[in-house]
Amino acid sequence: MKFHLQSPTANVVTGTGPGWVRVGATEYRSNLILLPDAVIEGFAPEGFAALNESDFAALLTHAPEMVLLGTGDRQRFPHPHLLQALSAAQVGVEVMDTRAACRTFNILIAEDRRVAAALIVARKASD
Repeated sequence: MKFHLQSPTANVVTGTGPGWVRVGATEYRSNLILLPDAVIEGFAPEGFAALNESDFAALLTHAPEMVLLGTGDRQRFPHPHLLQALSAAQVGVEVMDTRAACRTFNILIAEDRRVAAALIVARKASD
């Protein structure tokens, strides 16, 4: 049997740590939205405590079937009214700490799922 090195066809999280996430070879130190084919910086610029409805409604432009919300170094749940737009569009939401969201993202994209990971990466004094 021969083995062949293949380049991933989608974004893959290759590392995480306090205040950073590495996607492929690029390290990010700001909150971001991670899609199979794109990385969008600037999600929730003021951190978890300042999340609002528009942060989640904006995710719908990417047509995800599921959203993984990575809430930083610990799992925290947003108020349900913040997720109203996703719920109305029948988009599933899973809330977990950011490292778990990164691992789950990698698994789901390997299954060719259309997933969006909204990740709180940056460390804020208020969070």
